[in-house]
Amino acid sequence: MPKIYYQKMTPEGYQQIKDQIAALQKDRPEKIARLKAARALGDLSENTEYSTAKRDLRHLESRLRFLNKQITYAQVIENSQSDTIDLGSTVTIEFDDDHSEATYTVVGTHEADLAQNKLAFDSPLGQALMGQGAGKTVAVESPNGSYNVTIKNIK
Repeated sequence: MPKIYYQKMTPEGYQQIKDQIAALQKDRPEKIARLKAARALGDLSENTEYSTAKRDLRHLESRLRFLNKQITYAQVIENSQSDTIDLGSTVTIEFDDDHSEATYTVVGTHEADLAQNKLAFDSPLGQALMGQGAGKTVAVESPNGSYNVTIKNIK
């Protein structure tokens, strides 16, 4: 039976998730100990320490399940170093309306962070750029209207 992939990501994004899982697993024994200590205080109905410790442990467990599911169903895409834009490519584009330039790395959805110039491959701009080559002008259909960008460079 073929494996089902729900999410594409770069090797760096995959490693970030593995690092988050390791950090959460490291915190887990402390949260369990805090819950046990709060439970030992007695009456659980009016014990805020117990309620807080239980909520914190549930939140940690929920986050671990979420991250493990992402890794289980992830498709890690290695950059092919080709002349076309793919996941992991770093691309410099020029916006045709004001001739400003921007450089983005095309990444998986969960990795996207425009403050770090990481562009999701499934965003309107990412979709327009995927599979295109340097020198090409593409139209981007966004919720605020369409605009054109010219691909200057692909790394």
